Amino acid sequence: QLVDSGGGSVQAGGSLKISCVVSGDAYNGRCMSWFRQAPGKEREGVAVTHTSSRTTYYTDNLKGRFTVDQEDAAYTVYLQMASLKPEDTAMYYCAADASCSTNELKLAAKLSKRDFRYWGQGTQVTVS
Repeated sequence: QLVDSGGGSVQAGGSLKISCVVSGDAYNGRCMSWFRQAPGKEREGVAVTHTSSRTTYYTDNLKGRFTVDQEDAAYTVYLQMASLKPEDTAMYYCAADASCSTNELKLAAKLSKRDFRYWGQGTQVTVS
C-alpha cells in the first residue's frame, strides 16, 4: 500500500516536498517512482529509484529541479521540488514495483512504460 501526501499550493519559484509512505515489506529493493498528470494530459514519469542502491533516474527536463530522497527507517520516499513553475501543476503519484534494476537505462525504460504494479492515490500540487 502506498500513501502519498504533502501536496498543496505554492507560488512560482517556490519549493515543495511531497512524500510517499510504503508498507514495510514492499519497500526494500523495490523500484519507487514518481509520476504526475496534469488535466488533459497523459501521466508522465518524473523519477524512479532503486531503494536499496539508491540508483535514481530522472526525466531529463526535470533533472536539477526535482530530487528523490528516502528515509528508509520510515519506509518513505520523498520528491523535493524546487524552482516550481505553473506548468508543474499536476496530480503527483508515487508508484512501486517489486521488479527493479540498478541499471539506469532499465530504470528509464520502466518509467517510460509506467511499469509499476502499485500506485498511490495522488497528491495535488498547484503552482501559481
